[in-house]
Amino acid sequence: MPSTNPQSETVPTEREPLTASSIPDTRYPIPDTRFVPAPLVVVSGPSGVGKTTVVEELLKLGSLPLRRAVTATTRQPRPGEVDGVSYHYWSADRFRAAVDDGRMLEWAMVFSTDFYGTPRSEVDPYRAAGIGVILVIDVQGAARVRELCPDLLSVFIRPPDVVALEARLRGRGDVAEDRVLRRLETARSELAQADEFDHTIVNADLGQAVRALEVLVTERFNTRR
Repeated sequence: MPSTNPQSETVPTEREPLTASSIPDTRYPIPDTRFVPAPLVVVSGPSGVGKTTVVEELLKLGSLPLRRAVTATTRQPRPGEVDGVSYHYWSADRFRAAVDDGRMLEWAMVFSTDFYGTPRSEVDPYRAAGIGVILVIDVQGAARVRELCPDLLSVFIRPPDVVALEARLRGRGDVAEDRVLRRLETARSELAQADEFDHTIVNADLGQAVRALEVLVTERFNTRR
């Protein structure tokens, strides 16, 4: 028996025509805009300030999913350094080819003698996998990365004073006098740029410097969205 309830009757409606803009394009996956890559941290400072040691000690703590990007350089290895661990030791031709191919995140010639730079392969895949990456680079490189990655955390490591820095440079025992003087001159210029960084840590005590860096990096992991 037909229903007498008018509310139960189905009233046909006119369907809106499909247009090109209303048909989803299934050829490519829709990107997840909620994804935020793991933090990128730049640690910089004058040569001899101990920035590499501070970062290495932080990584030993193992408190964060974090790695240090291995820098590529054309300089010769120092005693005890290991290719692929301390640096990627490349020829000048290989380095230039990587620059020309767009495979370097940043690069610079340091002290007018050697190329240094960060291969993108040391950064992008790890951040995408949720692993934070620390770059230990010179002030020139840090400025370049800040332009490319405005979401990074930048930290400047400075010595207690220039006298302490000079003592550290001379204490290495593997740097000629003219290079020590050149690095001290460069250091004075770099120290004047410390205010361009998000934070500054004075490396007067290694343990305190490591703890200060750990706090900053942990905060960045906890606040990223």
